[in-house]
Amino acid sequence: MQHKSTLLSAVLLVSFFVNHLVAQPLNHKEILTRQDTLRGSIGAGRLGWDVLQYDITIQPDYNSKTIKGNNKILFWDSGAKLMQIDMQQPMIIDSVIAEGKSLPFTREGNVYWVMYRDTAAKYKIAPGERNIIVYFKGKPVEAKRPPWDGGWIWKKDKQGNPWMSVACQGLGASVWLPCKDHQSDEPDKGSLLRIVAPDSLMAIGNGRLINTQNAGNGFTQYSWLVKNPINSYNIIPYIGKYAHFSEQYKGEKGMLDMDYWVLESNLEKAKTHFTDARRTMEALEYWFGPYPFYEDGYKLVEAPHLGMEHQSAVAYGNNYKMGYLGNDMSGTGWGLKWDFIIIHESGHEWFGNNITSNDIADMWIHESFTNYSETLFTDYFYGKNAGSDYIVGIRKAIQNDIPIIGPYGVNKEGSGDMYNKGGNMLQTIRAAINNDEKFRQILRGLNKTFYHQTVTSKQIEDYINKKSGINFSKVFDQYLRQTKIPVLEYNVEGNKILYRWTNCVEGFNLPVRVSVSADSTAKQLNLKPTTQWKKIKQPAGFNIKNFKVDRNFYVISKHT
Repeated sequence: MQHKSTLLSAVLLVSFFVNHLVAQPLNHKEILTRQDTLRGSIGAGRLGWDVLQYDITIQPDYNSKTIKGNNKILFWDSGAKLMQIDMQQPMIIDSVIAEGKSLPFTREGNVYWVMYRDTAAKYKIAPGERNIIVYFKGKPVEAKRPPWDGGWIWKKDKQGNPWMSVACQGLGASVWLPCKDHQSDEPDKGSLLRIVAPDSLMAIGNGRLINTQNAGNGFTQYSWLVKNPINSYNIIPYIGKYAHFSEQYKGEKGMLDMDYWVLESNLEKAKTHFTDARRTMEALEYWFGPYPFYEDGYKLVEAPHLGMEHQSAVAYGNNYKMGYLGNDMSGTGWGLKWDFIIIHESGHEWFGNNITSNDIADMWIHESFTNYSETLFTDYFYGKNAGSDYIVGIRKAIQNDIPIIGPYGVNKEGSGDMYNKGGNMLQTIRAAINNDEKFRQILRGLNKTFYHQTVTSKQIEDYINKKSGINFSKVFDQYLRQTKIPVLEYNVEGNKILYRWTNCVEGFNLPVRVSVSADSTAKQLNLKPTTQWKKIKQPAGFNIKNFKVDRNFYVISKHT
């Protein structure tokens, strides 16, 4: 008994931390400032120009923990004047060049205001593709505990070789890169990342390696090209003593290149352990549709932190263990059948990278669906009951502290419940639809309809409502916008069963399935409760003691 109690406590503790720490906590401060508004909203300095491509050159210096480089920003100019370029302190922008001329700029905290045109000018501007080159340098914020606090990472591997990278979700790419640091504007034509690294090391970036050239003085420049739109926080350099192996996967859109970059000392271990990547591709293409970035390939890159969903170059740091650093988040055993980081971070290729929220207040679109990808992976390989075991098991980590959707326009996310509670909301919706093929087509349809787009929560909610044929608007309000768990109250009156929803938003109308006999599969009722009492005739064999809500619904039942 003592052993079981200790084990349960450990599982609960790890579950709590995963709920809050799978990705970076983005912004938990209560007092919001002008800097938060500048970062989180589309103000005047972000209007009039749409990013088309980032062409980045970056050179880190391990000994001084400094970086220098430039970002050539290609954009569609529809009238840019005072341009807001984000660059977080203590990093410095040296100069901004357009058409060979230096542009004047001023600094306001983490924002540079670049005078691209006279703001008072009234002449007609012909729209077109134009660019500016931003030169920058400095000592970027160092991540103290990546990936949970963001910044540049300066570490050494076990052999003493320098190992460098960045983790900056939430904190933002502007912690090291001058850019338009808002999720709503992804470079439509992708990015080109040129990394200058010592000859003794290898530099990895997103997409495909298109060029390697001698940069002189013992350095090599590696150029990595991404053809698809990419969020700025996903553009990441990895520099270390890497070894490489690869395979091809025959997927829904043809042959997919799957590449693996790991520390030399872990090469043989990785060749066996990384089979979960291929399994992930099989399961998630079935549920979500084709991998969204065939042109750029798929990579797992060993990182000096736990992991992150860097598009086409997923960061891996789970120590070659099953589960989450060797732990099962559900406490059921199913979470030890696969590597949590490979499945979860790869799942973000569909939700987070393919479909991206405009505002981080709607980050549930990334994290709830990706949390649910763990359940779908388990379902695909081990059966539906196993998937249900897993999703029900992770409920213990739900906090119900604040709403999942945060405030808009200030770069602030909502509750960490966007993971486990959000996943359980999707399981609840799936159970209410009660047609797994229809549910699968909804997931695939989301990725097809919003392919390579940034979206709002409303767009996702409306799509699910339309395609399911059920209005889940109040369900979304219940689980995303407040913290109460709905309660299904029930009682008996004569030969009738009475039931209603309480502890819920006005108009809550989630359809629910209950069993009413000793054999839970023999007598099931599909109820459509509202906040008003409803009645239904007792079926044969009914016993109030056997009234039980299907476990796939994240609700509470109460006999009144």
